[in-house]
Amino acid sequence: MEQLFNLNIVEKSLLYALYALCAMAALYLLIRPVRLPRPMRRGTTEPGPRTWIITATAAVAGGALTGAVTLFICEVMLNVFGLPLDADTRAWVIFAFSGVGLAAVNLWRSRWWRKAAAIVAGLVFIVTAALGINAGYGLNPTLGAMLGMNQTQHLALPKLNPAQQTQGGAALWQSWKPPAGIPAAGRSGTVTIPADASGFHARDAYLYLPPAALVDNPPALPVIIMMMGQPGGPEQSKSAVRELDALAQRNHGLAPIVLTVDQLGDPYRNPVCVDSAKGKVYTYVTTDVVNYIRKNFNVASGRTQWAVAGYSNGGECALSFAAKRPELFGSLLDISGELDPLVGSVDNTVKTVFGGNKAAFTAEKPATILKAHKYSDNLAIFTSGALDSKYGPQGATAEADAKTAGMTTRRFVGDGVGHRGDAVDYGLKSGLPLLYQRFGLAPP
Repeated sequence: MEQLFNLNIVEKSLLYALYALCAMAALYLLIRPVRLPRPMRRGTTEPGPRTWIITATAAVAGGALTGAVTLFICEVMLNVFGLPLDADTRAWVIFAFSGVGLAAVNLWRSRWWRKAAAIVAGLVFIVTAALGINAGYGLNPTLGAMLGMNQTQHLALPKLNPAQQTQGGAALWQSWKPPAGIPAAGRSGTVTIPADASGFHARDAYLYLPPAALVDNPPALPVIIMMMGQPGGPEQSKSAVRELDALAQRNHGLAPIVLTVDQLGDPYRNPVCVDSAKGKVYTYVTTDVVNYIRKNFNVASGRTQWAVAGYSNGGECALSFAAKRPELFGSLLDISGELDPLVGSVDNTVKTVFGGNKAAFTAEKPATILKAHKYSDNLAIFTSGALDSKYGPQGATAEADAKTAGMTTRRFVGDGVGHRGDAVDYGLKSGLPLLYQRFGLAPP
């Protein structure tokens, strides 16, 4: 069972095998079935091949139309997804409905094995569409992650070295001398963070420990607290691990400790990173998570050595936390982040999160928080994709707000990048080198 949950569902060989299986299933279902006999009225005949072709075509077209109408209701009328879907995602939904329509018409007056094949084919169509959509967004690498059932092994924590938890001193790129036998790559896995102050029911966080954290006398390293999008979970981006390992190799094993935490509690909940009846997310991240890091890791204590980062929903959370707590977070990496703490519409957010208090909602908007402060020595990096027509402009607005409030800002827009896994990859590749210099892990 553990191997099943750890199955890599974005592996191209698996996806191609499913595509081929779907094609074979569709071809089989298009062949006219042998119908079970039924009493015939005088003057009538058994439907021929032409009638079956018309029936099958109508079933596929009806399924496609049903899928299109479902998309319109969910995406446009109800705004279930919070952003426009990409063309390939819409195509997968319509494909799934079309396949189910074709499978359904094969259940009528067919032999038992044809019915069984039609049921199995319908499930294959649905599963393939779901995995195709997931692969496009690139945020759930395993079956367990997609189902919200974490099977990743817990990571053993390094030995604490309190003497190294200092503030100030020479930059690590100047003072650090890697010992013999330092690992070539970092280590990653899950950790459980107690929610003593908040009581928030978060899923296990994902931790990345760089090579410099794995030696006997590790230096006090910088920290990045990161959050991912919604729906989704705290699974650490594989591109983040690759980028961090690559940077560590070029900088004598130095890299920040990166803790990707769960600000949702559930893939389909969105408590918008405030303290409310939906959960004390703000207290969880800024108190429970911060205390856990300080208690368990060899980390630097200075604010310039701490950053908060996030993608999409997590990007809005990161912006909000950086705006509220400049004494804690000296840097921000906002990857295609949302502009406001929304659950669907403003009215729904005010009602479900803020108990009908619109003033409370307005007070929690990052723009409101930024306007109430004047910042100094804060670095804010905003990235988005040129193809992201919704959150790209919001990132530009957030960057302008942060700059007006006194933060030093950098803005990156990736050509050919949308609002999926490619946005995360682009944001990390753009932002991490700047944070490296900010942390003193690499020469200016």
